[in-house]
Amino acid sequence: MIEIKNLSKNYGDIQALKDVSLKIEGGELFGLLGPNGAGKTTMINILNTYLSFEKGDVLINNFNVREDESKIKKMVGVIPQEISLYDELTAMENLNFWGEIYGLSGKNLKQKCEDALMLVGLFDRRNNTLKKYSGGMKRRINIAASLLHNPQIILMDEPTIGVDPQSRNFIFEMIKQLHQQGKTIIYTTHYMEEAEKLCTKIAIIDHGEIIALGTKQELYKLLGEEDITTFKFKEKIDFQDYKKHLKNYSLTQLSDFAIQLTGKDLIKQLPKIIKVIDELPDETEEIDIIQPNLESVFLKLTGRELRE
Repeated sequence: MIEIKNLSKNYGDIQALKDVSLKIEGGELFGLLGPNGAGKTTMINILNTYLSFEKGDVLINNFNVREDESKIKKMVGVIPQEISLYDELTAMENLNFWGEIYGLSGKNLKQKCEDALMLVGLFDRRNNTLKKYSGGMKRRINIAASLLHNPQIILMDEPTIGVDPQSRNFIFEMIKQLHQQGKTIIYTTHYMEEAEKLCTKIAIIDHGEIIALGTKQELYKLLGEEDITTFKFKEKIDFQDYKKHLKNYSLTQLSDFAIQLTGKDLIKQLPKIIKVIDELPDETEEIDIIQPNLESVFLKLTGRELRE
């Protein structure tokens, strides 16, 4: 179990984490979702004992990160955003290097490297130098290196950045497999689709603060019972004209060409709304009924889109 109590971290005048408290149970696949600069990587680096902090306590399986660094490093595997590999070495040579850092040697090291290569689907390419690998394949070797010492807890800091769709899907399947083995996984991302697809519980972080926490369905409930529909038009519109004719609805201008309507039982009223819009001079290009998602939750909580 990971327990974070009132954690704060500053970089000079910038407060990267602000009084964060979280409890992550053993075996959870926990998502930390937020835009770039929200504090996700800072959190990962504190959990792995890389960073000190000004305030709070962090316990991993009852060991304190301030006092039990060596014990925690044996329990934790870190997959950083940066690829920590050597292009001139083969995949097997890279894994041997990192395995020795973890204290592995001999037949045990060889077996751990082979097992990791099998897990990431690159055993047949083990003797190729990494300069012959695609970006997605390097990511997979980067993941393999973090798993050599069989960590109980895996910290994944945006592991799919810059990878091709095939490698991304492979990484997703590998994460599911590790989760099924009982590993505790903390997965940071700014892609809400990844958090929705993978994670059993999700914390939404923004400007260093946890602004929402729960399962997908619990987070969706923050939207209330409102329906969301967007209208996109072929030409620029006069938003004030739409506000006047649709005054009974909550209306937001998404762009010069699009509006969003929010309201209870909006779907049932859609034929009436479409009739009103058809009487206005702009030609409708597209109508979208938005299903509840984490992007909508973030927009409701912060007033801006997740990827801004």
